[in-house]
Amino acid sequence: MQACGDENVLVVVDVQRDFCSGGALAIEDGDAVVEPVNRSMDRFRHVVLTQDWHPPDHRSFATQHAGRQAYDVVEMAYGPQVLWPVHCVAGSPGAEFHPELRVDRAQLIVRKGFRAGIDSYSAFRENDRRTVTGLTGYLRERGFKRVFLAGLAYDYCVGYSALDALELGFEAWVVVDACRSVGLAGSVARMDRMLEQAGVGRVTVSELAG
Repeated sequence: MQACGDENVLVVVDVQRDFCSGGALAIEDGDAVVEPVNRSMDRFRHVVLTQDWHPPDHRSFATQHAGRQAYDVVEMAYGPQVLWPVHCVAGSPGAEFHPELRVDRAQLIVRKGFRAGIDSYSAFRENDRRTVTGLTGYLRERGFKRVFLAGLAYDYCVGYSALDALELGFEAWVVVDACRSVGLAGSVARMDRMLEQAGVGRVTVSELAG
């Protein structure tokens, strides 16, 4: 698959310290995405990075809900919400990108989840499905048609970003070997089904032609 065309963009999702080894919300084998993500960047002329960027009192944190623990699910105004450990607090070391990620390749960095009352999985829209990040307008103004997604985590932020990309009129592909998953209560199988039903494509790094 030809990846380097000017209608294609690679969106690298949340490859941050807190999602990698030793982080506050470490994803199993999360560090292993860095090398394939960097290789994927070599196939694209255009790269966007996203960055989780939460205030310390974010309502998705379990610490903000008395009697609740991390990974409980509560009902918020916009629907069910997984409660997470405190992670990716704005300006903290955990919110920084992985030190080996090739941040220099990014043409844009999109921060998400900075509104205290709404979590944000997708790179395009927060979990209320109405509050936008601005990424859609940027991609349309730049003339991109195909969005390739990689990073952390496949079963949450990568997957929901892919679904939104498709719904918003882009062709969407997930670079499957440049992702890792949280693996929470059937979340991987659920995301597999959702992506397949929606028609999101799957591709490996080796299948991307520069």
